Amino acid sequence: MKRRLFFLHATLSAVALTVVTAGDVALAQTPDYPAKPIELVVPFAAGGGTDALARAFGEAARKHLAHAIVVVNKPGASSGIGLTEVANSRPDGYKIGLATADMDIIPHLGLTKTTYEKFVPVARLNADPSAITVRADSQYTSIEALLDAARKTPGSVQVGNAGNGSIWHLAAAALEDKVGVKFNHIPFNGGNPAVLALLGGHVDAVAVSPAEVAPYVAAGKLKMLAVMADQRVKGFESVPTLKERNIDLSIGTWRGIVAPRNTPPEVLDRLRSVARTAAAEPSLKAMMAKQNLGYAYADKDEFGAVMAKDYATFKALVVKLGLQQ
Repeated sequence: MKRRLFFLHATLSAVALTVVTAGDVALAQTPDYPAKPIELVVPFAAGGGTDALARAFGEAARKHLAHAIVVVNKPGASSGIGLTEVANSRPDGYKIGLATADMDIIPHLGLTKTTYEKFVPVARLNADPSAITVRADSQYTSIEALLDAARKTPGSVQVGNAGNGSIWHLAAAALEDKVGVKFNHIPFNGGNPAVLALLGGHVDAVAVSPAEVAPYVAAGKLKMLAVMADQRVKGFESVPTLKERNIDLSIGTWRGIVAPRNTPPEVLDRLRSVARTAAAEPSLKAMMAKQNLGYAYADKDEFGAVMAKDYATFKALVVKLGLQQ
């Protein structure tokens, strides 16, 4: 009798162990994700293009998820504060981030120790080149005229940007370096203040995205001289690229979804699937077109390659400009 009970107990234990183990494996392979809302951290203040894109993405993704994507703004340190919070969060897919090209710049400026290597790419949603823009009544009627003036009198041409070390500062500096001229870089607390300064005649030009000057170009107050892109930009087809002017330079920003390193593969697969379907939603594309944000979906491999390439490019540029701390 005792022997029977022993074998019965052993058999039941083995069955129980088998059930638990199988259940754990099944759960790991097909998690009930998401079982609660997903927090999407925007490392900038509300109201800007990055915030608008995050909210539109969350709305587009809503029909493909059982729970909502909730946008949380965590501004500071040129996106360093929000991105660091995401990188240090539990890698379970419930806190992800909307990163921009600034992520590849600020580590070299000493603003954060959080690099792109602390994340895994989910999908890129947007990419915008830098553009050189002047007032409509400016004496500089072409990019060549502006560069000639900067070449003849170094430092005479004032170019506004979104702040020291910002992507737009680096874009103008890259142009300066490529053609061998010297600008007088004027930093502002964001692209919009720089554009307002241009409208007021306080600077000669700005290096910002086409989206940030689009309303004023349409109103005839500003004129875009060139875009730093491989091809002409939709909506600004009359504006030449630098490459058309024999200046081999393409530089700009991007925005994309990232998750903390070590996020489980099955969770990443789900996030990437949702990102792909949300990016195809007409509502998201319409919002981006209205905001003049360039639609540039890229999957994990292409997005990851861009992140790594820009990190090296911006590091070299920051060192060359002496901006590192």
